[in-house]
Amino acid sequence: MYLFFDIECASVNKTVAKICVFGYCLADENFNVIEKEDLLINPHGEFHLTDRRGEKGLVLPYSYETFKKQPDFPAYADKIYSLLQAKDTLVCGHATGNDVKYLNLETHRYSLPSFCFDFADTQYVYMCRKGDTKRQYKLETIASELGVEFTPHRAVDDAYAAMKIAEAMCRAENMNFRDLMKKYSVECGHIENYEISPVTCRRARKEKEESKRRKELREKALADFHRYADVSRRFRNKKGEWKNVKVCFSRKIEESGETAIALLSSLFKVGVNYAYHVAECNLYVSVNGEESGRKSEAESLGIRVMTIDECRAALNALFEKENEKASEKENDTARV
Repeated sequence: MYLFFDIECASVNKTVAKICVFGYCLADENFNVIEKEDLLINPHGEFHLTDRRGEKGLVLPYSYETFKKQPDFPAYADKIYSLLQAKDTLVCGHATGNDVKYLNLETHRYSLPSFCFDFADTQYVYMCRKGDTKRQYKLETIASELGVEFTPHRAVDDAYAAMKIAEAMCRAENMNFRDLMKKYSVECGHIENYEISPVTCRRARKEKEESKRRKELREKALADFHRYADVSRRFRNKKGEWKNVKVCFSRKIEESGETAIALLSSLFKVGVNYAYHVAECNLYVSVNGEESGRKSEAESLGIRVMTIDECRAALNALFEKENEKASEKENDTARV
């Protein structure tokens, strides 16, 4: 059996989710609907409706007065517990982790027992099939691509749409939903003792680990660069031709390790000092094609901006000029 569900809330913040609709669609393994319903709930609070990004404008297909006449969450608790915790039933939805969080907050609010069940997520399975676990797709976007029609933000219809999306993905790959999850190494999330573990997959874990590794490398490179700059600028050539230049690198250059250190070493040789803040420099060096807040700040302050290639070219020209002067001096000495 499958139990697809969706929740709408009158208001949500970090510690409270006042549920006003619990919509569900119970189906067999072939996605034949056995039962579907919207449970309208009195949230005991004002309605401050926003979408999942916190933007206002979300409209529910029921009047606010209708909700005030309904039973509250504790009155429906036994039914909701039995639906979600039924044996041999796979609980699922779209971005299910959000709805599980709302349930968790309501159990805290009313001092009810914690839910205890595994849950899947059609959005996550879809993302894994697309090979993109970083971008989150709206229910409407997935439904449109797979030809599923529904009324947004009517909870029972959102639950039904999630079921039809699961069915469409299963038909496309000729397998049931559990096998589809196995194929893409998707593991169910879980709630127990008020603790929630999210839906995940092997690919996402690897991407997360790789992202963490890259971040740690960038942080180490940045720390190494700052240490080098702090120590070495005290020994810069204070009589160099660029002694009045104070340079600031883009964050990408600062995090580039040996590349940043080598460039700054060359700049110290011609007298340049280093500034950690854009507002303190008179030369900003960026990577090619950079679009960043730091570069925009430099441009808005009228600070000269060079790409890293332009900076290297200017340094090379200066070094060649100095070498020519040194050669001429040696020749003059030899003539004498």
